[in-house]
Amino acid sequence: MEIHTLASGSSGNCLLASAGGAHVLIDAGISCRRVTTALAALGVRPEELAGVLITHEHTDHVSGLATLTKKYALPVYTSPGTARRLCYRIAALEDLVRPVAPGDSLDIGPFGVETFPTSHDAAQPMGFALTHGGRKAAVVTDLGYVTDEVRSGVQGAHLLVCEANHDVDWLESGSYPYYLKARILGSKGHLSNEAGAALACWCVEAGAATVLLAHLSAENNTPARALQVTQDVFRRAGIDPERDVVLSAAPRGELSPAYSV
Repeated sequence: MEIHTLASGSSGNCLLASAGGAHVLIDAGISCRRVTTALAALGVRPEELAGVLITHEHTDHVSGLATLTKKYALPVYTSPGTARRLCYRIAALEDLVRPVAPGDSLDIGPFGVETFPTSHDAAQPMGFALTHGGRKAAVVTDLGYVTDEVRSGVQGAHLLVCEANHDVDWLESGSYPYYLKARILGSKGHLSNEAGAALACWCVEAGAATVLLAHLSAENNTPARALQVTQDVFRRAGIDPERDVVLSAAPRGELSPAYSV
Protein backbone atom coordinates (compact mmCIF):
# COMPACT_ATOMS: atom_id res chain seq x y z
CA MET A 1 0.00 0.00 0.00
CA GLU A 2 0.91 3.63 -0.47
CA ILE A 3 -0.57 6.50 1.50
CA HIS A 4 -0.67 10.16 0.47
CA THR A 5 -2.39 12.97 2.33
CA LEU A 6 -3.94 15.52 -0.03
CA ALA A 7 -4.66 17.92 2.85
CA SER A 8 -4.72 17.80 6.63
CA GLY A 9 -5.96 20.24 9.25
CA SER A 10 -8.95 22.32 10.27
CA SER A 11 -9.28 23.76 6.76
CA GLY A 12 -9.64 20.40 5.05
CA ASN A 13 -8.76 16.71 5.25
CA CYS A 14 -8.33 14.15 2.50
CA LEU A 15 -6.15 11.04 2.20
CA LEU A 16 -5.52 8.61 -0.66
CA ALA A 17 -4.69 4.94 -0.18
CA SER A 18 -3.47 2.95 -3.16
CA ALA A 19 -2.78 -0.77 -3.61
CA GLY A 20 -2.95 -3.29 -6.42
CA GLY A 21 -3.89 -0.62 -8.93
CA ALA A 22 -6.91 0.45 -6.84
CA HIS A 23 -7.46 3.66 -4.87
CA VAL A 24 -9.76 4.91 -2.11
CA LEU A 25 -10.15 8.29 -0.49
CA ILE A 26 -10.58 8.77 3.23
CA ASP A 27 -12.57 11.98 3.65
CA ALA A 28 -13.14 14.68 1.05
CA GLY A 29 -12.77 17.91 2.98
CA ILE A 30 -11.26 19.94 0.13
CA SER A 31 -12.79 21.04 -3.15
CA CYS A 32 -13.35 18.58 -5.97
CA ARG A 33 -10.91 20.61 -8.07
CA ARG A 34 -8.18 20.28 -5.45
CA VAL A 35 -8.84 16.55 -5.14
CA THR A 36 -8.67 15.95 -8.88
CA THR A 37 -5.57 18.14 -9.25
CA ALA A 38 -3.76 16.16 -6.55
CA LEU A 39 -4.90 12.87 -8.06
CA ALA A 40 -3.65 13.97 -11.48
CA ALA A 41 -0.23 14.67 -9.99
CA LEU A 42 -0.19 11.03 -8.90
CA GLY A 43 -1.44 9.71 -12.23
CA VAL A 44 -4.85 8.74 -10.83
CA ARG A 45 -8.15 9.53 -12.53
CA PRO A 46 -11.16 10.18 -10.24
CA GLU A 47 -13.07 7.49 -12.11
CA GLU A 48 -10.53 4.97 -10.85
CA LEU A 49 -11.46 5.55 -7.19
CA ALA A 50 -13.13 2.51 -5.66
CA GLY A 51 -14.92 4.68 -3.12
CA VAL A 52 -14.79 7.41 -0.51
CA LEU A 53 -14.65 6.58 3.20
CA ILE A 54 -16.07 9.34 5.41
CA THR A 55 -15.12 9.56 9.08
CA HIS A 56 -17.80 12.10 10.02
CA GLU A 57 -19.88 14.92 8.61
CA HIS A 58 -17.96 18.04 9.65
CA THR A 59 -17.24 20.42 6.79
CA ASP A 60 -13.47 20.00 6.89
CA HIS A 61 -14.02 16.33 6.02
CA VAL A 62 -16.83 16.53 3.45
CA SER A 63 -16.75 19.92 1.70
CA GLY A 64 -15.82 18.37 -1.66
CA LEU A 65 -18.06 15.32 -1.40
CA ALA A 66 -21.16 16.73 -3.11
CA THR A 67 -19.31 17.65 -6.30
CA LEU A 68 -17.22 14.48 -6.31
CA THR A 69 -20.24 12.23 -6.05
CA LYS A 70 -22.26 14.27 -8.55
CA LYS A 71 -19.51 14.18 -11.19
CA TYR A 72 -18.17 10.66 -10.65
CA ALA A 73 -20.95 8.70 -8.86
CA LEU A 74 -18.47 7.32 -6.33
CA PRO A 75 -19.76 4.98 -3.62
CA VAL A 76 -19.56 6.50 -0.15
CA TYR A 77 -18.87 4.34 2.89
CA THR A 78 -19.70 5.79 6.28
CA SER A 79 -21.63 5.09 9.47
CA PRO A 80 -25.44 5.09 9.43
CA GLY A 81 -25.55 8.22 11.62
CA THR A 82 -23.15 10.11 9.38
CA ALA A 83 -24.98 8.88 6.29
CA ARG A 84 -28.25 10.36 7.55
CA ARG A 85 -26.64 13.75 8.14
CA LEU A 86 -24.98 13.76 4.73
CA CYS A 87 -28.13 12.72 2.88
CA TYR A 88 -29.96 15.71 4.39
CA ARG A 89 -27.31 18.00 2.87
CA ILE A 90 -26.35 16.37 -0.44
CA ALA A 91 -28.95 15.71 -3.10
CA ALA A 92 -29.16 12.18 -4.55
CA LEU A 93 -26.53 10.83 -2.15
CA GLU A 94 -28.90 8.10 -0.94
CA ASP A 95 -28.18 6.03 -4.05
CA LEU A 96 -24.42 6.12 -3.43
CA VAL A 97 -24.17 5.69 0.34
CA ARG A 98 -23.18 2.30 1.71
CA PRO A 99 -23.74 2.47 5.50
CA VAL A 100 -21.28 0.56 7.66
CA ALA A 101 -21.80 0.20 11.40
CA PRO A 102 -18.71 1.18 13.41
CA GLY A 103 -16.94 -2.03 14.34
CA ASP A 104 -17.89 -3.84 11.15
CA SER A 105 -15.49 -4.81 8.37
CA LEU A 106 -15.87 -4.88 4.59
CA ASP A 107 -13.93 -5.27 1.37
CA ILE A 108 -13.50 -2.47 -1.15
CA GLY A 109 -11.61 -3.68 -4.19
CA PRO A 110 -8.33 -5.18 -2.93
CA PHE A 111 -8.62 -3.44 0.44
CA GLY A 112 -9.88 -4.96 3.62
CA VAL A 113 -11.47 -2.17 5.65
CA GLU A 114 -11.89 -2.29 9.42
CA THR A 115 -13.96 0.38 11.15
CA PHE A 116 -14.08 1.49 14.76
CA PRO A 117 -16.00 4.16 16.68
CA THR A 118 -14.30 7.34 17.83
CA SER A 119 -15.21 9.99 20.40
CA HIS A 120 -15.99 13.27 18.62
CA ASP A 121 -18.84 15.76 18.56
CA ALA A 122 -20.42 14.39 15.40
CA ALA A 123 -23.37 12.11 14.69
CA GLN A 124 -21.57 8.74 14.56
CA PRO A 125 -17.86 9.23 13.87
CA MET A 126 -15.44 6.43 13.17
CA GLY A 127 -11.89 5.64 12.14
CA PHE A 128 -10.62 3.29 9.47
CA ALA A 129 -7.88 0.71 9.11
CA LEU A 130 -7.02 -0.58 5.64
CA THR A 131 -5.31 -3.90 5.02
CA HIS A 132 -3.70 -5.31 1.89
CA GLY A 133 -1.15 -8.05 1.40
CA GLY A 134 -0.75 -8.58 5.12
CA ARG A 135 -0.01 -4.89 5.76
CA LYS A 136 -2.18 -2.47 7.72
CA ALA A 137 -2.58 1.32 7.70
CA ALA A 138 -4.79 2.97 10.34
CA VAL A 139 -6.22 6.48 10.15
CA VAL A 140 -7.49 8.05 13.37
CA THR A 141 -8.07 11.79 13.77
CA ASP A 142 -10.80 13.95 15.35
CA LEU A 143 -11.17 12.26 18.69
CA GLY A 144 -11.35 13.69 22.16
CA TYR A 145 -9.61 10.75 23.81
CA VAL A 146 -8.28 7.32 22.97
CA THR A 147 -10.84 4.63 23.72
CA ASP A 148 -10.36 0.88 23.94
CA GLU A 149 -12.13 0.64 20.56
CA VAL A 150 -9.56 2.97 19.02
CA ARG A 151 -6.66 0.97 20.45
CA SER A 152 -8.21 -2.22 19.14
CA GLY A 153 -8.77 -0.63 15.73
CA VAL A 154 -5.19 0.57 15.28
CA GLN A 155 -3.54 -2.45 16.90
CA GLY A 156 -1.14 -4.13 14.52
CA ALA A 157 -0.91 -1.18 12.16
CA HIS A 158 2.34 -0.88 10.23
CA LEU A 159 1.51 2.76 9.44
CA LEU A 160 -0.47 5.09 11.69
CA VAL A 161 -2.01 8.42 10.70
CA CYS A 162 -2.59 9.94 14.11
CA GLU A 163 -4.08 13.21 15.32
CA ALA A 164 -1.80 15.74 17.01
CA ASN A 165 -4.10 18.73 16.95
CA HIS A 166 -2.84 21.23 19.51
CA ASP A 167 -0.40 22.25 22.17
CA VAL A 168 -2.47 22.48 25.34
CA ASP A 169 -0.62 25.51 26.75
CA TRP A 170 -0.84 27.37 23.45
CA LEU A 171 -4.54 26.64 23.19
CA GLU A 172 -5.33 27.67 26.76
CA SER A 173 -3.39 30.94 26.48
CA GLY A 174 -4.56 31.72 22.94
CA SER A 175 -7.31 33.89 21.53
CA TYR A 176 -10.01 31.27 21.04
CA PRO A 177 -13.24 31.92 22.96
CA TYR A 178 -13.81 29.84 26.06
CA TYR A 179 -16.50 27.63 24.52
CA LEU A 180 -14.20 26.66 21.65
CA LYS A 181 -11.30 25.90 23.97
CA ALA A 182 -13.61 23.75 26.07
CA ARG A 183 -14.84 21.91 22.97
CA ILE A 184 -11.33 21.14 21.72
CA LEU A 185 -10.09 20.03 25.14
CA GLY A 186 -13.21 17.99 25.90
CA SER A 187 -13.82 14.26 25.59
CA LYS A 188 -15.39 14.76 22.15
CA GLY A 189 -12.85 17.27 20.84
CA HIS A 190 -9.33 16.74 19.54
CA LEU A 191 -6.16 15.00 20.69
CA SER A 192 -3.32 17.15 22.01
CA ASN A 193 0.26 16.60 20.92
CA GLU A 194 0.91 14.62 24.09
CA ALA A 195 -2.16 12.41 23.69
CA GLY A 196 -1.44 11.78 20.04
CA ALA A 197 2.19 11.01 20.82
CA ALA A 198 1.15 8.51 23.48
CA LEU A 199 -1.05 6.66 20.99
CA ALA A 200 1.70 6.74 18.38
CA CYS A 201 4.22 5.41 20.91
CA TRP A 202 1.87 2.58 21.83
CA CYS A 203 1.58 1.63 18.14
CA VAL A 204 5.32 1.81 17.52
CA GLU A 205 5.97 -0.41 20.52
CA ALA A 206 3.51 -2.86 18.91
CA GLY A 207 5.39 -2.79 15.61
CA ALA A 208 4.37 0.29 13.61
CA ALA A 209 7.22 1.53 11.42
CA THR A 210 5.70 4.79 10.15
CA VAL A 211 3.77 7.53 11.99
CA LEU A 212 2.20 10.49 10.24
CA LEU A 213 0.95 13.24 12.55
CA ALA A 214 -2.22 14.82 11.18
CA HIS A 215 -4.96 17.39 11.73
CA LEU A 216 -2.56 19.94 13.25
CA SER A 217 -4.17 23.23 14.25
CA ALA A 218 -2.85 26.23 12.36
CA GLU A 219 -3.44 28.48 15.39
CA ASN A 220 -2.45 26.25 18.30
CA ASN A 221 0.31 24.05 16.92
CA THR A 222 3.16 23.80 14.45
CA PRO A 223 4.69 20.78 12.74
CA ALA A 224 7.93 21.41 14.60
CA ARG A 225 6.15 21.46 17.96
CA ALA A 226 4.11 18.30 17.26
CA LEU A 227 7.19 16.45 16.06
CA GLN A 228 9.28 17.55 19.04
CA VAL A 229 6.68 16.40 21.57
CA THR A 230 6.31 13.05 19.80
CA GLN A 231 10.07 12.57 19.59
CA ASP A 232 10.38 13.29 23.30
CA VAL A 233 7.69 10.73 24.14
CA PHE A 234 9.38 8.16 21.92
CA ARG A 235 12.77 8.73 23.53
CA ARG A 236 11.34 8.35 27.03
CA ALA A 237 9.97 4.98 25.91
CA GLY A 238 13.34 3.89 24.54
CA ILE A 239 12.41 4.46 20.88
CA ASP A 240 14.93 6.29 18.71
CA PRO A 241 12.80 8.59 16.50
CA GLU A 242 15.61 8.88 13.97
CA ARG A 243 16.34 5.17 13.64
CA ASP A 244 13.39 3.10 14.81
CA VAL A 245 10.49 4.81 13.04
CA VAL A 246 9.65 7.10 10.12
CA LEU A 247 7.99 10.12 11.75
CA SER A 248 6.48 13.02 9.78
CA ALA A 249 3.79 15.68 9.99
CA ALA A 250 1.19 15.83 7.22
CA PRO A 251 1.22 19.06 5.18
CA ARG A 252 -1.83 21.22 5.77
CA GLY A 253 -2.70 22.20 2.23
CA GLU A 254 -0.64 20.28 -0.25
CA LEU A 255 0.09 16.76 -1.40
CA SER A 256 2.38 14.78 0.88
CA PRO A 257 5.15 12.44 -0.17
CA ALA A 258 4.28 8.77 -0.56
CA TYR A 259 4.40 6.63 2.56
CA SER A 260 4.78 2.92 1.89
CA VAL A 261 3.10 0.40 4.14
